[in-house]
Amino acid sequence: MRVSSRGDVDPFIVMVILQLAEEAEAKGHHVIHLEIGQPGTPAPAAARAAVENSMNARSLGYTQSRGLPALRDRIARLYRDWYGVTIDPARVLVTPGSSGGFVLSFASLFDAGQRVGIANPGYPAYRQILKAQGLEPVLLETTPEDGYRLRPDQITEAGLDGVLVASPANPTGTMMDRAGLTGLIEAAQATGTTFISDEIYHGLHYTQPAVSALEISDDVVVINSFSKYFSMTGWRIGWMIVPEAIAERVDKLSQHMFICAPHVSQVAALAALDAGDELEANRATYATNREVMIDGLTRAGFTDIAPPDGGFYVYADISHLGGDSLDLAKALLEEEGVAVTPGHDFDPQRGGQTWRFSYASATADIVEGMARIARFTARRR
Repeated sequence: MRVSSRGDVDPFIVMVILQLAEEAEAKGHHVIHLEIGQPGTPAPAAARAAVENSMNARSLGYTQSRGLPALRDRIARLYRDWYGVTIDPARVLVTPGSSGGFVLSFASLFDAGQRVGIANPGYPAYRQILKAQGLEPVLLETTPEDGYRLRPDQITEAGLDGVLVASPANPTGTMMDRAGLTGLIEAAQATGTTFISDEIYHGLHYTQPAVSALEISDDVVVINSFSKYFSMTGWRIGWMIVPEAIAERVDKLSQHMFICAPHVSQVAALAALDAGDELEANRATYATNREVMIDGLTRAGFTDIAPPDGGFYVYADISHLGGDSLDLAKALLEEEGVAVTPGHDFDPQRGGQTWRFSYASATADIVEGMARIARFTARRR
């Protein structure tokens, strides 16, 4: 059978670790999951109640391709409440997760062969979706010295058609402040480079709130999701904010690619937007977990870590342990029952010397995980 080269994408290596962890659990072992970027909390109670109430009250068939008007209005209000920005709901498109937003963005903004810059290390799906759409992902190397943050000159000197920036970032947790994000947007606009802002981890901050690209310019595309702050990963519901001039273009693509985001998830998302007290309690738990993890990793000898300003990850150099990050992750799982993500997923060049740890689970699991990791590292000194 003839196949397309667009399917030649890399596997998501964390799934190897997840499978091994599940096999260990099936044998009765207690595994601490620090590998998956998934909240340990369920969808907000109000969201679950809204779905229950809607099951007998409506058919839950197709919605408008751009999403339920009430949901789009409420998302627009979120930007006023969080950022002081006025957004016309006509610019809001509800998507099947942030992944749907990436697919629509790349398809509507770029032609085959064009070059899109992404930070390295970075979320692996960016480069794989770009490759699958016949686009060229350009890895822009970030360094610990820069806090794993992109610099404006990296955009102006790379000859890009577009650039995608995440703040807070996955896997590092690094955030751009207003000056830093402004510099990147200005560099992009000066060179005719389309700017896409992945803001999926907004709401998960531990000092200052994250800055939205929409606070700086309307000539950007913003992608967000209910997966992380709203604890709704499996509901597959997200949104895009696009410039008015391209809203219809993106909508037409969405009609043919997805028809609409799942209706039931839109009902849940609308209710979740008013669950602030519960969501802030979750964030307080993550803040505690973050401190426990940073302290535990430091005590275990992990001293070279990215600044985890937001999200729920710590990205650490593990070169002092010797060996490859995937091999060491397998050893940690086998010896101590702790699952972590090897850096290969996030950095094809340097990922063999890093791990990503998620602190999105229960605090007790983080405490136990740190104790187990300390035992593991002590045996390798």
